Amino acid sequence: MMFVRFTDRARAVVRRAVEQARSDGRRPVGTEHLLLAILADDDALASRVLTGAGVRADDLRARIRRHVGDGGIGLGEADAAALREIGIDLAAIVARIEDSFGPDALREAVPAPRRRWRLRRAVGGPFSSRSRKVLELALREALRLHHRHIGTEHILLGLLREGGGLGARVLIEAGVDLDDLRRRIELALRTAA
Repeated sequence: MMFVRFTDRARAVVRRAVEQARSDGRRPVGTEHLLLAILADDDALASRVLTGAGVRADDLRARIRRHVGDGGIGLGEADAAALREIGIDLAAIVARIEDSFGPDALREAVPAPRRRWRLRRAVGGPFSSRSRKVLELALREALRLHHRHIGTEHILLGLLREGGGLGARVLIEAGVDLDDLRRRIELALRTAA
């Protein structure tokens, strides 16, 4: 994907999202990584609008963790509750495994890249189909607004327009009205111009 029209801040958001996905041990980059990366830049317009709407990064991280599983073991809260009902204490099992094999023993290992004579790229690169769609929609949002650049606000508008990824879901769970957030972004863009 070409990031020619992306501002430096928008490029930094994409880089942070990739780094976040890698540090989480999860691939590919999801919409949730883009959302958290937007919130990491306090000075960006999109981040200011999100915080103005009452969105907090630590709250979103906790909500994301509940969706993707706790501690990278691949089980959500519902699975852990079901295991507790039949007498299995998942937290105790994870603690014993981590005591024996070290912290993050259950986290999925990221394989080292293999050297090849020809450089091959993964289909879609490091991005999920939904996050690729968000970045494509960011371009469409910039064109719709007659902007020549793609900023963090356009990435956020793309995330809201896509609406089906984990990023949008956790915003809704946090009580954010996506249409109202869209209006706030557009108002902030008009005010900044």
